[in-house]
Amino acid sequence: MEALPLLLKESTPSSSSSEADYLAVKNLKDGKFVLCSETVKLWKIAGPVALSSLFQFLTTSSLNIYAGHLGDTVLSSMSLYLGVISCFYYNLLLGMSSAILTLCGQAHGAGQIQSTRIYVQRSWIVLIMSCIILLPTHIYATQILEFLGQDKEISDLAGKYAIKVIPSMFSYAFIFPTQKFLQAQSKVKVITCITFVALIIQNLLLYVFIYGLDLGTTGLAMANNVTHWVLALALVVYASWWCKEGWSGFSFLAFKDLLPFTWLSLSLSLMTCLEQWYSTFIVLLAGKLDNPVIALGSYSICINVQGWYLMLLQGISTAVSVRVSNTLGMSHPRAARYSFIVTMSQSLFIGISFMIVVFLCKQDLAIIFTNSEDLIRAVADLAYLLALTMLLSSVSQVIAGVAIGSGWQVMIGYINLACYYIVGLSLGYFLGFNRHLGLKGLWGGTQCGSVIQIFVLIIIIWKTNWNKEVEQTANRMRIWGSSNSRKEMV
Repeated sequence: MEALPLLLKESTPSSSSSEADYLAVKNLKDGKFVLCSETVKLWKIAGPVALSSLFQFLTTSSLNIYAGHLGDTVLSSMSLYLGVISCFYYNLLLGMSSAILTLCGQAHGAGQIQSTRIYVQRSWIVLIMSCIILLPTHIYATQILEFLGQDKEISDLAGKYAIKVIPSMFSYAFIFPTQKFLQAQSKVKVITCITFVALIIQNLLLYVFIYGLDLGTTGLAMANNVTHWVLALALVVYASWWCKEGWSGFSFLAFKDLLPFTWLSLSLSLMTCLEQWYSTFIVLLAGKLDNPVIALGSYSICINVQGWYLMLLQGISTAVSVRVSNTLGMSHPRAARYSFIVTMSQSLFIGISFMIVVFLCKQDLAIIFTNSEDLIRAVADLAYLLALTMLLSSVSQVIAGVAIGSGWQVMIGYINLACYYIVGLSLGYFLGFNRHLGLKGLWGGTQCGSVIQIFVLIIIIWKTNWNKEVEQTANRMRIWGSSNSRKEMV
C-alpha cells in the first residue's frame, strides 16, 4: 500500500474491483494524487463516450445539414419535428433508461454482476411497450403541432416526416438500455466503434438518397431508419454474444416485476424529461414569434452547434455517473465525492474555453447549415446566448451525472420543475413577447432558470452525506437484486 498513500483497504468484500477508497485530502500532495488518479479514471470512460455521443449526435446533425440544403422550410420542419415530437419521446426513453445506468452501475460496483443482465432485458420490454403507447405522437404529429399553434405548412411537412420515421423510434428501446448496460461496466470503446460505423453508413445513404435518387424528405427518413436499426442490432449482438461479463443468457426473470420496474423507470426519467423538454417549450414559443422560419431555423442551428459540445459533456456526465455509481456500490464515499469535485473543475475549464471559441467564431457558425444570409446574421446575433448556454451546460451536465449515479433523479426533477418551468419559462415569455425582445429575450430569460437550478443543486451536492448515500445504495441493491438471485435461464 505504500504506492497508494491516499487509499484505504477495500471495505466491501463483494466488490468486483480491487480499488480502495481514498483517505481524506490534507495537503497539496494529497490533492495532486486524487486529481491525477480521478482524471485518468474519468477520461478512460469520458473519452470514448464523448466520441460515441458525438457520432450519434452527428447522425442527427447530418439530417439537419441535408435538410437545410433542401430549403429553409424543410430545415424549419425538421427543427420542429426534432425539437417537439422527437424531443418528447427521445428524452422520455432516454430518461427511463437512466434506471439501467443507476442500477447496473451500483450492482457492478457491489459485485452483483448477474443482476445487470436482468435489468437490461427488463428495460427492453418496458421501453418497447412505451414506444407502442407513444405511437400517436407520430401518427397525429401534424394535428398536435397545429394544435400547439405552429405554422400550418411547417407542421404538415414535419408530420409527414414523423410518420416515416416510426421505425427509428422503436430502435431506441434497444439502443438506450444496451448502451447504459455497457457503460455501467466501462465497456465504452466498442460503443464508439459501432456508432462511428453507423454515422458513416447514414452519410453514405443520405448522399445516395438525396443527391443520387432525389428522394427529398423520404430519403432523410429512410437513412434515419436504417442507421438506427443497424446501431441497435450491433449493440444487442455485442452485448449478447461477445460481452461475457454480466451476460449469461436470456432470462424469464426479465418478465418479473415489470410494473414496479416501469414505475421506477418513469420516476427516474423525471429529471431528464423536465430538463430536456424545456427546450421543446422554447421551440414551441419560437414558432409563435413574428418570423417563425428564421426563429426556428436560427435556434435550431444554435442548438446543433451546442449539441456538438454537449456530446463532450455527455461523455463527462456518463463518466462521473459510472464513477459515482461504482464507488457507492463499493462503499467508497470519499471516492464518490472526489470524483464530483475533479470532474466539475475540469468541465468548467472546458466550458470557458468553448465559450471563448464561440465569441471568436460567431460570424461563421451557421455557414455549414445554410446559405441564407438572414439565418447567418440571426445566428451571429444569438452567439452570446449560445456561449452562455455552453458554460451553464458545463456545470449542469456534471450534476446530472452525479444525480444518475446516486439515484437522485426524482428529487432533481422537482427542482427542475420549479426552476425551469415556473421561473425560466415565465421570464422567457415575458421578455420574448411582452417586452418584444423576440428569440433573444425568450432564450435569455429561460437561462435564468438554469442559473437558479445550478446554484441550488451545487449547494445540495456540497452538503451531501456520502456515507448515507452508500447505505441507500446497499438498500437499493437488496430491493432490486433479491429477485435476481435465482437462476432461470432460457
